[in-house]
Amino acid sequence: MSQPTKILIITGDAGESFEILYALHRLQEAGYEPVIAAPSVKRMNLVMHDFEPGWDTYVERKGYLVESHISFDDVDPADYRALLFPGGRAPEYLRNDQRVINITHAFYNSGKYVFAICHGSQILVTAGLVDKRKIACYEHVKFEVESCGGIYVGDKEAVQDGMIVTGKTWQSHPQFYKLVFSCLEKSDTA
Repeated sequence: MSQPTKILIITGDAGESFEILYALHRLQEAGYEPVIAAPSVKRMNLVMHDFEPGWDTYVERKGYLVESHISFDDVDPADYRALLFPGGRAPEYLRNDQRVINITHAFYNSGKYVFAICHGSQILVTAGLVDKRKIACYEHVKFEVESCGGIYVGDKEAVQDGMIVTGKTWQSHPQFYKLVFSCLEKSDTA
């Protein structure tokens, strides 16, 4: 039986523009079908996070607009190869949506890959999937990861621990997607 080619991307308003668009384009380029799920089917307002000299934290600017393809209510995990959580501020509120946690558990419990970058790891924390696991994420999510038993990896841009692959920020795309595509290729031959 061949594997599905769809990859589910979960995001919402205030998702990180570059992380979402990069995922869409790279997955399409590699022959996969990325599907964006959000709280509802709508045009979402994305953001861009960047670093300004003299600021102690990142700044947020209005980003691109992107349409979600389906709502969380329409997700059937059996239709997908893997799950991806981009960052931005979206994961901060999406982790409080029980539908997102249920979807995450369904993917993980069925042995499918779960990918998260930057603040996307906040959803893994809420879903209880970081305990005793190596996690690369934005440095200010470190406390959440460690408080829930995870092992923050600060010396690598991306890391794989079992069926979970995590990356620090959009600046980690080269290392993160090298692992993502390695996992997807392995699942092609499984």
